[in-house]
Amino acid sequence: MERRRAPIWTSQFSTLFGINFVINFAQFMTLAMVPKLAESLGATALVVGVVAGVFAVTSLAVRPAVGWATLKVRHNVLLTATVSLIALAFVAYGASTSLAVLIAARLLHGAAMGFLAPVTLAMASDALPPERMAQGIGVFSLGQAVATALGPSVGLWLAAALGYRPAFLCGAALLALAAALAWRFPSRRPEPTVGRGFTWRSFIALEALVPAAVVMLLGGAFSGVNSFIVLYGESRHVTGIGLFFTVYALFIVISRPLAGRVGDTHGLRVVVIPGMAAFALSFVVIAHARTLAGFLVAGAVSAFGYGICQPAIQTLCLMSVEPGRRGVASNTNYIGVDLAYLVMPIVAGSIVTARVDAGTPLAQAYSTMYLTLTIPIALGLLIFLLFGRNLRGWGPKRSAGTAAAPPRASNPPGQQPARALPGPVQATDHTEGIPS
Repeated sequence: MERRRAPIWTSQFSTLFGINFVINFAQFMTLAMVPKLAESLGATALVVGVVAGVFAVTSLAVRPAVGWATLKVRHNVLLTATVSLIALAFVAYGASTSLAVLIAARLLHGAAMGFLAPVTLAMASDALPPERMAQGIGVFSLGQAVATALGPSVGLWLAAALGYRPAFLCGAALLALAAALAWRFPSRRPEPTVGRGFTWRSFIALEALVPAAVVMLLGGAFSGVNSFIVLYGESRHVTGIGLFFTVYALFIVISRPLAGRVGDTHGLRVVVIPGMAAFALSFVVIAHARTLAGFLVAGAVSAFGYGICQPAIQTLCLMSVEPGRRGVASNTNYIGVDLAYLVMPIVAGSIVTARVDAGTPLAQAYSTMYLTLTIPIALGLLIFLLFGRNLRGWGPKRSAGTAAAPPRASNPPGQQPARALPGPVQATDHTEGIPS
């Protein structure tokens, strides 16, 4: 008998949601405090950028070990170790008396973050019913959205009230709580695999390359928002530009659960294709914004664009492999994210610098840059349209009376696939057949 409307909010999912929220809340506290701490230690604007950049460098550097670890180690053990390292980085932040110590703390933090997102995403997928995967991943990401809205303000308030060091120690205490909860979280043993060696298939899932490429292009465009929206707002003499992220987070709370339900029922293409169009539109709105109201409208449109595309594409990554390799698929997804955040801010900044050097006013240079960032979004849409139909979850689920194609068997690490495929998996248009 077909299973109908299995619940999302099980005890395991609820616990993991709480753990993820606490971790992200602490993370977004540091997002606001680290640049301020670096400046207080005498950093120039360039050095502040270096402090931020080394985070992504170490996060990308550990990716080869992440997928392998998810195949060999219980996920709750990995999560406990990861969160504990982030807590240690927070203690190091609080103890920083020089830029060298601060950079070392960022390197440690970035390495731990390389493990965090793939592991939590894989654990969330294990706790969700397969037929509600898209909606569940969207709901799971709401914790990060709320943390985005609250964390930076709380971090700055704590720093003003207590000082940087006590504020970082408060974040470390929250992370210690999350680590204790993660240790007690039930987690299955990794399945035995043929081939014990460390191979490229232990950290990259070929089946997930298409959605990873799409998320790299979309994430790269969004990194332009994260990196420059405040500076662009100031160049337009707009006050309160930080409300852009608050509005973005609030509209994500509305958009993601709805988009996830639609994706589970009608196929993820119904979510991703209009979502990409809305995301591109948000950059046009940003480029022409002159007032705070204009920027806030852009934030809302972006939430209905990138805000719904990101978890949908993450779901496609997870659904492209069997449950035992979801950690590897998630790691493949975040390799794309890391590459985006390493490369695209430099490209975007170069566009602004070139325009300013050519005599363009600063605000107009930023406007041109945001219009240019619609190009990677268009490329992501093209890749999705050309290759996305080969992904499980592209189309609606088959009716109960229709025979479904069996899921594609994967090859154990260290063995080559039986034949090369143009897309991540054989063409299917259903979401059934994924073991829980």
